[in-house]
Amino acid sequence: MNITIQSVHFDAAEKLEQFIQQKVGKLDQYYDEIISSEVVLRLDKSETLDNKMAEVTLDIPGNNLFAKKQSKTFEEAVDMACEALRKQLVKRKDKIKAK
Repeated sequence: MNITIQSVHFDAAEKLEQFIQQKVGKLDQYYDEIISSEVVLRLDKSETLDNKMAEVTLDIPGNNLFAKKQSKTFEEAVDMACEALRKQLVKRKDKIKAK
């Protein structure tokens, strides 16, 4: 799976990029037909602590799956987005098996 990481208005640290590669790469074990994924990291302009946003899009045959989460850290936001996508992938796989 090809993973594209885009950070808006800042440069993501190498450690953060490796974390994202690892987390998003694990989604392959739930659905093996993932073509590619795109991760967009951005800082929200609000003054709250939860100003780090992660948007993850998975390109799969048929249509795309998407999750957007906001948290105190990018790692936590990516983790929550990957968990949401894992649930979507399991649901999609079960739907395909039922046919």
